[in-house]
Amino acid sequence: MVLPMTRFTTDFQHSGMPAKDLDETIKFYTETLGFELAGLFRNGENRCAFLRYGHLTIETWEGDPAPMTTGAISHWAFDTPDIEAAFKNAQELGLNFKDTEIQSIPTFWEKGIRYFNIYGPNGETIEFCQIVK
Repeated sequence: MVLPMTRFTTDFQHSGMPAKDLDETIKFYTETLGFELAGLFRNGENRCAFLRYGHLTIETWEGDPAPMTTGAISHWAFDTPDIEAAFKNAQELGLNFKDTEIQSIPTFWEKGIRYFNIYGPNGETIEFCQIVK
């Protein structure tokens, strides 16, 4: 039985936004807006920061061009405890995949992340992400 993807997620995890200057972005969100720097990680040659205020987490990174316009958010991410089950259900739903297989970044958080992305009806990227425990 094919189920809605919310059956494979527990919450909204984060929103992703490329940074023109990562240090400037971190400073603005922490010192000016009062966000907490929840994590700063390497991703190859680049760095990625997770900034948190209450329930909102923003992932921001260097290495991709920042659009410098309204609509600059890169993706929405949902927390999933079982990435394989979520991926299988997304396939059964016939969703429009950006990734043909589950991806991973071992340097994020303590033990890495596993994720996949789909496209929404407006071309927006929607990520399903499992923080490895």
